[in-house]
Amino acid sequence: MNGIELVLIAFILYFIAYRFYGNYLIKKFKVNNQNITPSHSLYDGVDYVPAKAPVLLGHHFASIAGAGPIVGPVIAAGFGWLPVYLWIVLGAIFIGGVHDFSSIIASVRHKSKSIGFIIETYIGLNGKRLFLLFAWATLILVIAVFTIIVSDTFTHIPSVATSSMLFMISAIIFGILIYRVKLNLVIATFIGLILMALSIYLGNLYPIQLDKNIWQLILLAYIFIASITPVWILLQPRDYLNSYLLYAVLFGGLIGVFFTNPSVNLPAFNTFNLDKVGFLFPALFVTVACGAISGFHSLVGSGTTAKQLNKETDARIVGYGGMLIEGLLAVLSLVAVASMINDEFIQILKSKGAVAAFSTGVARFLNSIPFLGISIETGQTFSALAVSAFALTSLDTATRLARYMFQEFFEMNIKKEKKESKLIFQNRYFATTITVLFGAALTFSGQSMSIWPVFGSANQLLAALALLALTVYVAYLKESKSFVLIPMLFMFSVTLTALGMLIYTNFVQSNYVLSFISLLLFGLAVMLGLKAYQVLVNGKKEVQSIEEYEVVN
Repeated sequence: MNGIELVLIAFILYFIAYRFYGNYLIKKFKVNNQNITPSHSLYDGVDYVPAKAPVLLGHHFASIAGAGPIVGPVIAAGFGWLPVYLWIVLGAIFIGGVHDFSSIIASVRHKSKSIGFIIETYIGLNGKRLFLLFAWATLILVIAVFTIIVSDTFTHIPSVATSSMLFMISAIIFGILIYRVKLNLVIATFIGLILMALSIYLGNLYPIQLDKNIWQLILLAYIFIASITPVWILLQPRDYLNSYLLYAVLFGGLIGVFFTNPSVNLPAFNTFNLDKVGFLFPALFVTVACGAISGFHSLVGSGTTAKQLNKETDARIVGYGGMLIEGLLAVLSLVAVASMINDEFIQILKSKGAVAAFSTGVARFLNSIPFLGISIETGQTFSALAVSAFALTSLDTATRLARYMFQEFFEMNIKKEKKESKLIFQNRYFATTITVLFGAALTFSGQSMSIWPVFGSANQLLAALALLALTVYVAYLKESKSFVLIPMLFMFSVTLTALGMLIYTNFVQSNYVLSFISLLLFGLAVMLGLKAYQVLVNGKKEVQSIEEYEVVN
């Protein structure tokens, strides 16, 4: 088995899955372009803004990808390449893709509300509140951790900081060209890509060197602005343009595989128990994360993506297709490190980290393409820049999603409550302020990175909870629910086992804070699972009408 064979098998299986299983999902949800999407019916120029499929795919892919499909498979490769490869391919097709597509469609059918609203509608108000609190808290953790990661990158690689700032200006120009000048998308994209290339060039010439704490303050101010501004000004165009950066790394790396024809030098199976990671089950499925499935995707899909979906059929390429593209990126990450000698892989991973291991492998692939003339050093810098750009994308997307969670938690039933009593909590400026303040407190506490071991399990628990809500929704539609039920049961078995191990391990090591957090997450999953089981067994007599709710911006 070599790298070309691994890439080709994955590509063929993904293509077949998109064609046939994607059609199956469309039929299950009775997707129909005659249904007016909320981006049109609730258009507000801020959050509800219809986007063309390529633009929305760029935003969605940039938001869900980040460093996850790169770091996860690289770390998990310690188990051996075969279990990682099988999980990436099969997981993306039958679990991750279903999770992402279904989250978008279910949200669109409920005025593009979050998974939390769907839980309230079909399971109950308490379930929604528990889910939203958990999701908001998880996003606060994401904000803190990614603020630290991005500020570290800007401090140690100042050229990336300059390029990132110029990227934002380029995105604003692109947004104006598309939505105000009404320029053709192809022409606007060409201009945007030229500006992006210029940003990279100027970043190398004029690196911005600032203290880490200063960068953290700047980033916190940036995410506040990014959360409240209309999506067409910054978020949507920036993610669309940035997606080309990742596409370049992805497709350049894949083409390089065919020129390099790398052997797979890592063992097919290495160990059942990976040091500092854990046993194959459940650690493999938690560690790979975004490469096969990620709960964060459901928050993006039902948070920003569903509010921009132009027509229902676009959910196939954006949701299901986006997950399969991310699966390809995860396969490339695996092949990049599997092509290394085992000792070299371990040495780079331990001394420089997963991103450096990925960048080194991809740089060799890019270097092998004769008509590009890319050196190993340039390839490493370019690959690392792409990862850093998407870490920043994940940061501001997480902030906007946390704002949505906060607002929706206080969303009122206008038939039962007075609007004035909760207006302030639904205000996007107030919700963003509270979110950023909590993120800042965690960022400067020095404790955020110590909670990171729980994040992998928390992220996959989000996926299990989203699949739980989707299972109940599909049951309400009186459709066969096995396509979401089986993935949901599997993900619950993974996350509950992982959390159980974390509870025990951290308690034994006297890390009572992490043990307590893991116990809370475990309890939340069990409580929501029991509530959903009652609904599935006994049925729900009355489903709350979505027309009774109102969002105040």
